[in-house]
Amino acid sequence: MTPRDSQRAKVYAAEEFVRTLFDRVDEHGSRAVEFFGTSLTLPPEARFASVASVQRYVDDVLALPAVRQRWPGVDALQVRARRGTTAAHYELGEAGAVIAVPEAQTRWALRELVILHEIAHHLCADPPPHGPQFVATFCELAEAVMGPEVAHVLRVVYAKEGVR
Repeated sequence: MTPRDSQRAKVYAAEEFVRTLFDRVDEHGSRAVEFFGTSLTLPPEARFASVASVQRYVDDVLALPAVRQRWPGVDALQVRARRGTTAAHYELGEAGAVIAVPEAQTRWALRELVILHEIAHHLCADPPPHGPQFVATFCELAEAVMGPEVAHVLRVVYAKEGVR
């Protein structure tokens, strides 16, 4: 019996808040923010133009020494386009691990935070899919790739949303 993914909605709400924070920083042209009483400088968030560019990014992330050291022996991860425009997702099938991202009509998923979320699914096989182990993995991955400020923002917003 698989554990219920009881905090999925909270995880998604927290991550939507973080993506909106990054969007607002981009709109204002200054990376400096006051975040719950702390001054932070957020890094730029990568945006992608195609499935091919997402694939290059995924390959680069999985090849990073910090990622290889923390998650040794991780298998390859393929990226494919998906028909739907409402979500990106991770799937593990007979052909291996795949991230499916919408490419047509909308590019909301072609951004670094969304892709790192999907890579975190690849690195964390512990159920439930958005449980405490996944959240810890995503925060560690975001810190290794984007920096400690991003991991801090994620942890604070997760806590505010009641995510464990």
